[in-house]
Amino acid sequence: MASLEKRESIAAIATPSGSGGIGIVRISGDDIGQIVQGVLGQVPKPRAAVFLPFLDCQGTVIDQGIALYFPSPNSFTGEDVLELQGHGGVVILNILLRRVLELGARPANPGEFTERAFLNNKIDLAQAEAVSDLIQASTEQAARSARHSLDGVFSTQIQELVEELIEVRLYVESAIDFVEEEIDFLNDGVVYKRIIDLSSRIDLVLETAKQGRLLRNGMTVVIAGRPNAGKSSLLNYLAGKQSAIVTAVEGTTRDVLRESIQIDGMPLHIIDTAGLRETTNAIELEGVRRAKKEINNADRVLWIIDVRDGEDQSMPQFLNEHEGLTRVFNKIDLSGDEPRLLETKIGTDIYLSVKVGDGMEFLREHLKKTMGFNNCDENVFSARSRHIEALTSALSNVKNAADQLSTYSAGELVAEELKLAQQSISEITGEFSSDDLLGRIFSSFCIGK
Repeated sequence: MASLEKRESIAAIATPSGSGGIGIVRISGDDIGQIVQGVLGQVPKPRAAVFLPFLDCQGTVIDQGIALYFPSPNSFTGEDVLELQGHGGVVILNILLRRVLELGARPANPGEFTERAFLNNKIDLAQAEAVSDLIQASTEQAARSARHSLDGVFSTQIQELVEELIEVRLYVESAIDFVEEEIDFLNDGVVYKRIIDLSSRIDLVLETAKQGRLLRNGMTVVIAGRPNAGKSSLLNYLAGKQSAIVTAVEGTTRDVLRESIQIDGMPLHIIDTAGLRETTNAIELEGVRRAKKEINNADRVLWIIDVRDGEDQSMPQFLNEHEGLTRVFNKIDLSGDEPRLLETKIGTDIYLSVKVGDGMEFLREHLKKTMGFNNCDENVFSARSRHIEALTSALSNVKNAADQLSTYSAGELVAEELKLAQQSISEITGEFSSDDLLGRIFSSFCIGK
């Protein structure tokens, strides 16, 4: 995306609100020489930390600290950038910011520094989002994946997909243009194989992106089951505290209980729900309704079963269709079963005892595996829902292209599907993007970033 024409200078306090040892005022613009000279009395040596007084309009010292000057284009935004690092008091920072505004800057909007970096081709849109993800990371793994995205791991994979799509499109459209030639390029098998290979590559990136989204947002795990199966006990165990009331009375949990935890740095949002059973109690009915709603939105459902009831404790039909279902057979301390994990036709079964802790390591490792913990290497990147939607749409278009080619040899339709796939994928890095999309993304950033 080409850089816009000359922009007005912007300024903001780049450190969190409140008192601290150090506070930073950041300024960016196409020409901030007047501001630099006015607040420092001189233009510092580029990219060198210089200890200087910060001056008001009368030449009186407001504060003193480190000044860092980055002339364009060698700066984060691609414009002239000045950072004033002084004392972190609220009053002194506001006085300093007011002085900068007097010299011609205007207050920056949320995320505007990062937006300018994107508009000036210093970073792409996926990297810009990674800046926010890195700041907001709640775990070490989330921070690593955001760092990988900021370093361009995700963007590189996207660019490779776009280049492959372009090559295949050129091949298809050339075959359409030379349809009268004796060789039928569309039906020689080469294009079809490349489209199938491309579909597999998109699918692989999509699966990695889904894991990246889980690392960023955390996995939502709903604990469900019949009354008195041990749901609330499991919540308390995972949370490490007595969050839910546990009694022998059935139907104790009526509302939805939530806890956010970490398992070896992996964020989990645990939700305990009311026991699912037939009831006429109005309050319990509402609890069951809320439980079903949470189950439908969950990344994973732990269906808790009293192991003594065995397979007779059947699940509701709608649960059988959930892609993230794990059956947990609890209370093995009362049945004499061994703790274990089994892979079955239905999915994963785990035998454990929440009360004594037997088998809980199987559950922990299972949850880590479903979140992609073992894949947290240099290839994992942070991702957002819009990335998943774009890749899913592109995958659908590529599969449609393969069907059109194999069934109808319809070159024009194949080309159109590939074009749509390219546009969807290019939206991830911002090669194709609307102003509305950019507004939604950058407005979620903090001011000063």
